Amino acid sequence: MPVIATSGRMDAETLPEDYVARVPFTTVLASVVGLWLCYFLLTTLRWELLGLGFSRELLWPRALASLAGVGITLALWLVLRLFDARPLWTKIAAALALSLPVAVGSAQVNQMVMEDLETQVQASIAAGATDIPGDGGDVWSDLPRLNVPKPGEATPQAETPKPVAASAWQEITDIVFGRYFMMLAWCALYLALLTGEKARAAERREGAYRRAAKAAELRSLRYQVNPHFLFNTLNSLSALVLTGKTQAAERMIQQLSTFYRRSLADDPTADVPLREEFALQKLYLDIEAVRFPHRLRAAYDLPPRLEGAKVPGMILQPLIENSVKHAVAPTSGQVRITLAAREEYGRLVLTVSDDGSGAPAGSEPRPGYGIGLVNVRERLQARFGAAAGIVSGPTPGGYSTELRMPILRPAEDFE
Repeated sequence: MPVIATSGRMDAETLPEDYVARVPFTTVLASVVGLWLCYFLLTTLRWELLGLGFSRELLWPRALASLAGVGITLALWLVLRLFDARPLWTKIAAALALSLPVAVGSAQVNQMVMEDLETQVQASIAAGATDIPGDGGDVWSDLPRLNVPKPGEATPQAETPKPVAASAWQEITDIVFGRYFMMLAWCALYLALLTGEKARAAERREGAYRRAAKAAELRSLRYQVNPHFLFNTLNSLSALVLTGKTQAAERMIQQLSTFYRRSLADDPTADVPLREEFALQKLYLDIEAVRFPHRLRAAYDLPPRLEGAKVPGMILQPLIENSVKHAVAPTSGQVRITLAAREEYGRLVLTVSDDGSGAPAGSEPRPGYGIGLVNVRERLQARFGAAAGIVSGPTPGGYSTELRMPILRPAEDFE
């Protein structure tokens, strides 16, 4: 009878309801620095390939302008992030509007740091020491005040004064538009990163809710075991008191107290080492042995290498109870209940078997199981999904239930 479901870790992080996805600052900084570093390298390389000269003189002013661009773009981010929780169209509108003043500011900074160098380059052009690209191009856009002739025009002489620009805005128009589209490109990258963060946050939130629901299911199933066990044990205790077996009843009360102290101390959704699970079931069988001193015998087979393997707490309890109820209680002879563990093809196999009067071969499983097999099956389903299974039925000379699940070593968990 295979088990089919999925499950994850029980210690999932939870996300607040008003959580807003944010792009980490380190990611933003890396994207901004990368943008301006590419600008610096490409502009420098282009200038060098055209052989226009002044490469060394332009290096530091261009680096300073790029560094200022990093700061201005980060300022743009600080404002743009205020719209992170807004609809997409609002973020796009904000990017379009905010990028323009940022581009103007970047162009103004570039104009200031390049001002002294423009005079030297203008003189070099007038003297014919600096070649002008044949297509005019926009290679001079970083030096907006240069009087660069268009193709076919005469090269201005050194003594010819530069025409007065109509306005400061006209001087930097080309660089403003270039920087504007640079900012728009970065804003598009930022919105893409933000969308990715929102998708990851949604996945984490969904996973947290799913794991919380699974934890609640496991907790409910685990709590289902405790009152069922208590009900059976109190019936046994009542029988001892009614028959005058006060010493046996007192011993059972002490053992019952120890059993519940151990079982209730654990997190109902947590896994426990297999040695603790065996020890807890041994304590339970010791309690039942007070009730059936001459009929109940127990055997345990736990290889040392499997003692630390993790299993759901009290996963064997309903199976042990069923063996006591259906094998030991109805008979007057001795019945041996065997609890065994083994590793088989990299999986953990737990077996609860007894040599009581089992059902004939080919018949249905023992009736009256109540929450027994159903509880164990659902807990395995919730914890391991399709990776675990349970098979139960009569065997030659008795009855056996076998659980198969992944081996969880210490410090491991099943995803």
